[in-house]
Amino acid sequence: MTETLILAAILIPCLVIAIVFHEVAHGWTALALGDPTAKEQRRLSLNPIRHVDPIGTLIVPGALALFGGPVFGWAKPVPVRKNRLDNPRYGMMAVAAAGPGTNLVLAGVGAIVLGLVGTTLTLPPSGGVEWVLTGLNYFIVINIFLALFNLLPIPPFDGSHIVEGLLPRSMAAQYARLQQIGMFLLIALIAITWAFPDSGIIENVVWPPVEWLREKYLALALWVAGG
Repeated sequence: MTETLILAAILIPCLVIAIVFHEVAHGWTALALGDPTAKEQRRLSLNPIRHVDPIGTLIVPGALALFGGPVFGWAKPVPVRKNRLDNPRYGMMAVAAAGPGTNLVLAGVGAIVLGLVGTTLTLPPSGGVEWVLTGLNYFIVINIFLALFNLLPIPPFDGSHIVEGLLPRSMAAQYARLQQIGMFLLIALIAITWAFPDSGIIENVVWPPVEWLREKYLALALWVAGG
């Protein structure tokens, strides 16, 4: 029970940091490209309370962790008004890509810190140091997973906005209509993943590239430790 509580105390801050930075990156990118909506609504803040979605930030990841599912969640989406962007078509692509891109940068920061912590160890890690290393490993994996999961081309994920921008305008208009049922698609995906953990959605689609990238980040950590 104690280890479970410690693990939760590690996972929750990692997830909150990953989600908050992800959302703020959307807002700052939108502001840079002409849309000040997020700034006007005071969402360009790293204060987690401004971004907490009770279901996506607390209930869903908590339940998935409790029942042994893949831990993921979402924050209250940062408001972006496409028509206020200087270039709505490509601006939305940039705004969408900013969230996953920030998570990949955070994973890199985590890998560098992991490498630096490793250089301070003269003995096998134990106690608090071991939990720090565990936390950094989880921080890396959570950010990679959040980045790649959000790049799935399923509304309302970021990947859907990128795909919409890449499609010819006639096809993009039809694809954009899926945004209207995006939340239902998200709920269906969560339900399938939860009810049928062997369905392969996570294991076969998201997890292989997560593992591949994780190895690259750990290689960076080893390089930092050896440098």
